[in-house]
Amino acid sequence: MHTLKIVNMVITIVFMTCYFYQFVYIPIALFGRKRKKEAKLKEHNFAVLICARNEEKVIRDLLNSIKSQDYNHDKITVFVAADNCTDHTASYAREEGAVVYERFNDELVGKGYALQELMQYIHKNYPGVFDGFFVFDADNLLRKNYITEMNRKFSEGYDVLTSYRNSKNFGSSWVSAGYALWFLRESVYLNGARDVLNSSCNISGTGFLFSKAIANEIVDWPFHMLTEDLEFSAYEITKGRKIGYCGSAELFDEQPITFRQSWRQRKRWARGYMQVLIGYGKKLIKGMFRGNFSCFDMSMNIMPAYILSIASIILGIIFGIRGAIIGEDAMIAVQSIGELAFNLYSVMFFMGLLTTITEWNKIHARTWQKIIYLLTFPVFMFSYFPIAISSLFGKVEWKPIEHTLSADKLPEIKAQKML
Repeated sequence: MHTLKIVNMVITIVFMTCYFYQFVYIPIALFGRKRKKEAKLKEHNFAVLICARNEEKVIRDLLNSIKSQDYNHDKITVFVAADNCTDHTASYAREEGAVVYERFNDELVGKGYALQELMQYIHKNYPGVFDGFFVFDADNLLRKNYITEMNRKFSEGYDVLTSYRNSKNFGSSWVSAGYALWFLRESVYLNGARDVLNSSCNISGTGFLFSKAIANEIVDWPFHMLTEDLEFSAYEITKGRKIGYCGSAELFDEQPITFRQSWRQRKRWARGYMQVLIGYGKKLIKGMFRGNFSCFDMSMNIMPAYILSIASIILGIIFGIRGAIIGEDAMIAVQSIGELAFNLYSVMFFMGLLTTITEWNKIHARTWQKIIYLLTFPVFMFSYFPIAISSLFGKVEWKPIEHTLSADKLPEIKAQKML
């Protein structure tokens, strides 16, 4: 069992070496101040890109929140890719004034392919018209000043920007709360700190903006991995670009409520991490050795910490069985696994606690829900372990998550007069 202790110590040292910097991010995010760039504010002409598959229950709400923006409406054109829809998504979007492109393809499935065809359509029919392109999901809602704030940051010269990602339905279940806390933490304590340090941020799913220069470079949308947002981030970072962050632009999205939905989605994400690691790992390592910290940071995000944790648990089980066979005290291995679980729970609880405290007023849920779901947040994160293992086997495909929360069901958010 002495060997097990040594192995666990090595894994701990490797873990701290890889991820200690993210703890350094915390005081930077809390107390650091970004030096504002000297830039002339300009009203840019924006295209809004929305890929929607059977989203009739929520698409109107997003389109209405775009109509409610305090930005010049003449500078906003909304495009909806109705992707293999069998409901009223396309007709509802047209009724709300969007330019709708209907797509039917059951072989090339996923948001990346829908975006690709939508970009092809825009290049053909609106050549050179737009300065920037927003990407939203159909379940999103925007603060009234979202585009105004993103435009302000865009005027500083960024080619890619991401925003503050909040959630519609924190209080729906321990699953939705787990997602919400993770995305809030990512916005504030990862992207917020990166922005202060003038390092590159990462795009997370939805609520981002890229420039005409990027659109002209990639021509269409060539990112088709299971996590196309992460692939796009890796592509930009390996090109040497910095993805900016606009914390004053707040977006809400709907999180899965059931564990079954979450398992399916996060299984796809876990396989997507591996795809990005395989596809961009070599370029990221080269960037690291050239002194590009953003490449190191990105590498740590696509090689998640659960890999080391799973390795430690497996080794504990193996050495425990071996010890029982040869007559050693197997409880040492059990104790080792228990200590690892306690340490991981403590770290996750601390991250959730810090995020809950600092973002308290932005979390739209009852007080008891904020407290109870703080306790279940580490459990939500632990569930990544079996999900990650299962993602290594069998075929993993993109499948849509049903969204059902209309704005009428969100009184706490409506009370803030966001729409």
